[in-house]
Amino acid sequence: MSETLTARCPAKLNLALAVGPPRPDGLHPICSWMTTIDLADELTITRLPPDRLSRYAILWHAEARRPREIDWSITKDLAVRAHLALERYCERALPLQMKLEKRIPLGSGLGGGSSDAAGMLHAVNELFELGLSDDTLAGIGLELGADVPFLVYGGNAIVGGVGDDVDRQPTADTLHAVLVFPESACETAAVYRRFDELGASEFRPDAIRTLATGGGEPFNDLMAPALDLTPTLATLREAIAGHAERPAHLSGSGSTLFVRCDDELHADFLARRLEEALGVPAVATRTGERVVVEAVTS
Repeated sequence: MSETLTARCPAKLNLALAVGPPRPDGLHPICSWMTTIDLADELTITRLPPDRLSRYAILWHAEARRPREIDWSITKDLAVRAHLALERYCERALPLQMKLEKRIPLGSGLGGGSSDAAGMLHAVNELFELGLSDDTLAGIGLELGADVPFLVYGGNAIVGGVGDDVDRQPTADTLHAVLVFPESACETAAVYRRFDELGASEFRPDAIRTLATGGGEPFNDLMAPALDLTPTLATLREAIAGHAERPAHLSGSGSTLFVRCDDELHADFLARRLEEALGVPAVATRTGERVVVEAVTS
């Protein structure tokens, strides 16, 4: 067994998102059609001797298109919390060295931190030969965040409840899209507060399932509150739609805007066009990637 493993931690895209009014515990029920894409962070972990303390490093990958200051406490990082959660579950120390190289922007609605947590769960499970199933990893991940269980599985799914209901869907045809990364980030908690202030719309989980089977128009119930909080995002969305000649959608609580494309060539062309015209990072992407853990050979 290799002493060092790497994990590719893919971002998620909310192709559609319905949000319900808050429950008594303050959490909002959702129903979302989610898919994983090929934009990914890279996690490298090395097993340390049993008497050593774990150590962690987080930095931006050289290919990151929208790096921001990494200013959070290391103990609040979701990948680190995932490692600590596994230690609690196993009731023993699992000492390791972590290097996390991020490509997924912060506050982007692409689930970067949640994907890092999912990647850590898979990588530690393999590195220490814990033998835990994906369902067990997803259960551990739920305490870390609503997106983590889905990202443990990856692929294509209808996600409901507060992230605890992951209805995995058959492998879909590859979807091509362009992601646009605005300068502003969106704070998830603030967007949900604004959602409540604006008055919750009708909760439409059935419409999400209809969309996933090829019917209806995509929607995101967090679009209005996100645009209300960040007027520049609304302006950018209009500009993107004008150049793309098709709608620009919001992933999750924002701030990433995306346009669905016809194929890979269309996505590559549109990404270049939007970046040149609007002066913001635009990246062609495709669906289908899951967490991939590989041994590092010297």
